[in-house]
Amino acid sequence: MELKGLVLSGGKGTRLRPLTHTRAKQLIPIAGKPNLFYALEDLVAAGIRDIGVVLSPETGEEVRAALGDGSSWGVRITYIVQEAPLGIAHAVKTAQPFLGDSPFVLYLGDNLLSGGIKHLVAEYRQTQPAAIVLLTPVDDPRAFGVAVLDEQGRVVRLLEKPQNPPSNLALVGVYLFSPGIHPVIEGLRPSGRGEYEITEAIQGLVDSGQKVIAHQVRGWWKDTGKPEDLLDANRLALSTLVRRIEGELQEAQVVGEVVVEAGARIVRSTVRGPAYIGAGALVEDGFVGPYTAIGKNARVVSSEIEYSILMDEAQVYALPYRLDSSILGQGVVVDGKGNARRHSLQLVLGDRSRVRL
Repeated sequence: MELKGLVLSGGKGTRLRPLTHTRAKQLIPIAGKPNLFYALEDLVAAGIRDIGVVLSPETGEEVRAALGDGSSWGVRITYIVQEAPLGIAHAVKTAQPFLGDSPFVLYLGDNLLSGGIKHLVAEYRQTQPAAIVLLTPVDDPRAFGVAVLDEQGRVVRLLEKPQNPPSNLALVGVYLFSPGIHPVIEGLRPSGRGEYEITEAIQGLVDSGQKVIAHQVRGWWKDTGKPEDLLDANRLALSTLVRRIEGELQEAQVVGEVVVEAGARIVRSTVRGPAYIGAGALVEDGFVGPYTAIGKNARVVSSEIEYSILMDEAQVYALPYRLDSSILGQGVVVDGKGNARRHSLQLVLGDRSRVRL
């Protein structure tokens, strides 16, 4: 049984502004790689080769440019434009001509999942349920779709962002569906949020007596919808690095699991892993601390930075503070006077911003 993949890469990313004023949220880099690439790689590892990518009109061209025709991953990509962000179920409805009568994996492109989905795809092929959903316990379920299970672990109830959550089990942004989901979605009406909710569609499967299987996530999962989530996802992804030094070290101390890509230079500096230094980047007379990812052709000069993301071509010079828990967009320039770094500073800056401290 061949499953198709459906990756959602639309939405406005309002909680990630100013980072998403100029880029799709799914293309923000995590550990040196666009978030969306992780979803694609997960589908490929599960044996899925026919993948639809749902785009928004605002950021669609950027996503097309990043993914191309899919040949870099050995897959075929079909692009589907969702004209308005009317919910996950609406995105599935928009993609129905591509999906046809095939079962499919629905993967939210701003989610990051360890453990992969290969085992879920294998189970689906063997048991062919109406749906398989992934769950994980969360501290505040009010921000998520929430599932209630019976004593046998079967899904009996689903609610979208409830104010009084009946459980702490949140729906993770990866689902496996039979084509039987389409007639249920056809019967949906917009929720109070004005969206067609995938939780209501799955509830429709449950109410009609169809088999909906629930599994808890193996390892960790992150919904990268807010800056602090991006930083935590970056931390988790960096924690899996294996040391690889292909760039140039000059009077440098590189400690722990650090990747230095070819063309990068570490000069009279310390890099303490886990950390990622992209191709063409320069760290000079500085310090890069744990859980930091430095993008391609970025610059960190006479400055200290840790637990942060610097996108491609970002530049940091002579900062008077240690940069901590920060995200600097592409081409951002931050410079200062180079005084003693007794305090830390947190910045979230969109592409091409310029700041003097």
